[in-house]
Amino acid sequence: MPFIELLSVDSTNNYALTQIHAGLTQHGTAFFAHEQVAGKGQRGKTWAAPRNSSLILSIVIDPSPLQLTQQFHFNACLAVSVCEFFSHYAGNRTCIKWPNDLYWNDRKAGGILIENIIGSRKSEGDDQTSANWLWAVAGIGINICQTSFPAELKNPVSLKQITGKDFDPVKLAKELCFVVDRNFKKLTHTGFEEIYTSYISNLYKKNETVKLKKDNRLFEAVIKSVSPTGQLIVQHAIEEKYSFGEIEWVITTDKQAK
Repeated sequence: MPFIELLSVDSTNNYALTQIHAGLTQHGTAFFAHEQVAGKGQRGKTWAAPRNSSLILSIVIDPSPLQLTQQFHFNACLAVSVCEFFSHYAGNRTCIKWPNDLYWNDRKAGGILIENIIGSRKSEGDDQTSANWLWAVAGIGINICQTSFPAELKNPVSLKQITGKDFDPVKLAKELCFVVDRNFKKLTHTGFEEIYTSYISNLYKKNETVKLKKDNRLFEAVIKSVSPTGQLIVQHAIEEKYSFGEIEWVITTDKQAK
């Protein structure tokens, strides 16, 4: 599968989407950036990375074996892949913070942003138009070599801070591409069950009490699980389910990695 290195780019996801529209990609094409100046995170946040400090990667995926209703299956597959990859170096404190952040010991080591290209088509002999999941771009950012971070970041950590070792982000990115490819094949060939089980077993704060925020309301709840469709299941006075974007985590921590 093609692995393309970019010296500097605004966003690897933007670059990948442009290449898709130009017809210059295939399933598995990976774009790695040595420097990203205007990367995109969840909920409109940015992810900038100094040169050669991070694993900055966008992988082009043909999701056609899946249905649009199975987007969480794909999300979970990527989260499990990133967690599996990172834990090989950082150990068993690695976990998945719902829906798809990479955490180590209460600190954020990375994140995933998936952007989809959805088309529409009419079935032959039918006037009904159906949505067609044409492409997915899996943007992955992981802190690798940083030893300091901007003050506005609440709880970041890098692989170097965890291990005390230096790493080559390009080499790690190629390893991660292999893990993603293997798990995507597992998902499409054998189904969601194994990926889902791994996602739940690595869920951040599972069976622990956390602080959450919905609109202007702060509350405490126990993280119970995540539904097969991607809703966070929590327990306080009653059991409730929340879709992504409905609630926020409230995390307080010091700045030092432990």
